[in-house]
Amino acid sequence: MRITHFRQRMDEEFGPARAAALAHDHVFAELGGRTVNAALEAGVDTKRIWAVVCAAFDVPEERR
Repeated sequence: MRITHFRQRMDEEFGPARAAALAHDHVFAELGGRTVNAALEAGVDTKRIWAVVCAAFDVPEERR
C-alpha cells in the first residue's frame, strides 16, 4: 500500500485531525516503540502499520 493510500485510510477511519494526532503522538509497542510517522520514516511496511493501528483501535474487519 502506498503511503498516500495509507494516509487516506487513516483520515477516513479517524477523521483528518485525529488521524494526524494519532500518527504523530501514539507510540505502538508493536512498531518497536515508534509512532506511525516514525515507523513510516524507518521504512516499516504500510500494511504492517495499518494492521497494528487497526488492532489497537478495534477497527472492524471489513475496514481493515
